Amino acid sequence: MKIATFNINGIRARIETLTGWLAEARPDVVVLQEIKTQDEGFPREPIADLGYNIETHGQKGFNGVAILSKLPLEDVSRGLPGDDGDEQARYIEATVVGHRAVRICGLYLPNGNPQPGPKFDYKLAWMERLHARARALLATETPVAMLGDYNVIPEPRDAAFPEKWLDDALFQPESRAALRRILFDGWADAVRLRHPGSTRGPFTFWDYQAGAWQRDNGIRIDHVLLSPQAADLLIDVGIDRDERAKDKPSDHVPVWIDLDA
Repeated sequence: MKIATFNINGIRARIETLTGWLAEARPDVVVLQEIKTQDEGFPREPIADLGYNIETHGQKGFNGVAILSKLPLEDVSRGLPGDDGDEQARYIEATVVGHRAVRICGLYLPNGNPQPGPKFDYKLAWMERLHARARALLATETPVAMLGDYNVIPEPRDAAFPEKWLDDALFQPESRAALRRILFDGWADAVRLRHPGSTRGPFTFWDYQAGAWQRDNGIRIDHVLLSPQAADLLIDVGIDRDERAKDKPSDHVPVWIDLDA
């Protein structure tokens, strides 16, 4: 089962970018972030024509997440538990069943800038809620993939120039510590399973400004976390870096895993 995450940065502006990648990469399941549209505005037809079932959790003009799956989507839930007043569309879950059932959790974690301030406070509070949900998912002792745009640079090697991110919410000690607390409970960072000895990168995001792509001034903020049961099924991991060089690219590129599921 090939499972991918892709921050598309506006689904309607980049529907051709997305469908071209889907046709070429042929993932079984995809979680999308920053669809930036309400559910009724999501361009379903060209994606459905490629054989995908679609579930969305949208928001007008901002945020928004979705799950696309060639397999049926079961037990779909929207919104991260823990704050009934949170109106931002940043989290969606569903189960897909191939050879085995896998719980898919797609997330778009808050950016948190500027920091300090209310946006950074919201980011940290959201991460605490995510931690609680992650613990509940681990307690099921089933294969779970929790993937998406985490908006956290975990380590200095995850940025081409870490010194330039010292004041950014993505690289604050509090953000990084919150992610580590989740990992220390038993989640595996799929990319680090594949690249344990890397001293630089790989990256998943390059800003549109200042020639970041051309200079490979990237960061790694799109992560795939696996429960122990899912990590045991891991076959391969990849980052489709070349998508950043194509016409009308997102500033993120897809990250994917292949599970024996």
